Amino acid sequence: MSNTVCVNTAESERLHRFGEAIDDIRRRVESRVGAPDVRYVRRLNWFSRSMEAVGRVLLHVSFEPVTFVAGVLALWIHKQLQATEIGHTALHGAYDGLPDARGFQSENFSWDVPIDEECWRAGHNIRHHQYTNIAGRDPDIHFGPVRLTEHTPHAPRHRWQIFSTLFLMFPNFGALMNWHFTGLHDVYFGNGRPERFDFVRDRSRATVIDAHKKALRKYVPYYLKNYLLFPLLAGPGFLKVLLGNMLAETLRDLYSAATIYCGHVGHDTAAYPEGTRARGRGAWYAMQVEATNNFEVSRPISMLCGGLDRQIEHHLFPRLAPNRLREIAPEVRAACELHGVRYRTASWGATLRKALGRIALLSRPDAAGGGMGSVVREMM
Repeated sequence: MSNTVCVNTAESERLHRFGEAIDDIRRRVESRVGAPDVRYVRRLNWFSRSMEAVGRVLLHVSFEPVTFVAGVLALWIHKQLQATEIGHTALHGAYDGLPDARGFQSENFSWDVPIDEECWRAGHNIRHHQYTNIAGRDPDIHFGPVRLTEHTPHAPRHRWQIFSTLFLMFPNFGALMNWHFTGLHDVYFGNGRPERFDFVRDRSRATVIDAHKKALRKYVPYYLKNYLLFPLLAGPGFLKVLLGNMLAETLRDLYSAATIYCGHVGHDTAAYPEGTRARGRGAWYAMQVEATNNFEVSRPISMLCGGLDRQIEHHLFPRLAPNRLREIAPEVRAACELHGVRYRTASWGATLRKALGRIALLSRPDAAGGGMGSVVREMM
C-alpha cells in the first residue's frame, strides 16, 4: 500500500503554490544558462589540468618535504575538482546541448575518479535523485555496511557502523562507491533489505560476471595509472611518487565523503517509508527539500565540494551547474520559508556532526525514527 503525499485541500494548495514558485525560479535561471556556463567549466578544467601537471612534476622532482607537500596538494585540487565541480556536474547533463561544450557531454564524459560513469548515471542521477530517501527505491539509504535511515532493517554489523563510516572515509572511498553502483556489493553482501539487491537482479553467473566487468573497466586502468605508471616514470623515486598519489587520493576521498554524508542524513532530515509517492510536482519538490541538508562554506570551499553545500538546490535542479545553484540559493530559501517547507542549513561542521550522530544512533536496533517530512506527516 503506497503512502501518497498530499491529501487535504489546504495542503494540496500550499504545495501547488510551492511548486509554481520553484518552477518560476527554474524558468528564470534556465533562460540564463549558455555560453557563460561553458566558459566557466572550460576555465575551471584548464585550471584543474594545470594543477595536475604542477602536482605530478613536483612529486617527481621533490627532494624535501615542502615541494612534496605542495605536489600532493596540487594533485588533490585537480582530483577534487574533477570529481565534483566538473565531473559530477557534467555527468548530470548540465552542459548537454550547449554549444562549444564538447568534452563535457554526460554520455561521453570521463571523470578522473575510479567510478564507472554509466553505472553512476543510472544509480545516482535516476534512482537516487528521483526517489531520495525513499525506502526500497533510493539505493543510497544504505551504503555498504552503513545504515543511513531507520527504514533499512537493523543487522548485527550495524552495531559498529560509526567505525565503518569513518573507515570508509579513508583511502578507496571512490573505489567503494564503484562497488556500490556497479552492483558488486549486492553480489557479495546484498543491501540489507527484503528486496536484497539494488543494482543486480540476482546472483546468477552471468550477473556476477557483468557486475565485475563494470567495476573493473574503470577500477583497473585508474589504479594502474596512479599507482603503477606514474610511480614507474619516477624511476628511483617510485615509492615517493606512489605515496604522493595515495595521499592525494586520500584527501579527495576524505573531502568527498565528508561532503556526501552531510547530504541526506540527520535526526531532522526526512526519510520516507517504502511506497511513499508524491502526488503532484509541488509535493515532490517539498520531499526533496525536506530529505536534504545544506551547509555554509566560502566560495573556494564550495567549489571543492562541487556545489553540494547547495544540496537542496541541486536536488531541485540537478541539471544546473554549481555556479547557478549558488546564484539561486537565496530565492529557493525564500520560497521554502514562504510556503512552509523546511529548509535546513548550518555550518559544515555542525551538519557533519549531525550526520555522524544520526549514523551512531542508527547502530542501535531500537533507534527512534528520524524526521519523516511534513508533507508525509500531513497524510498519516
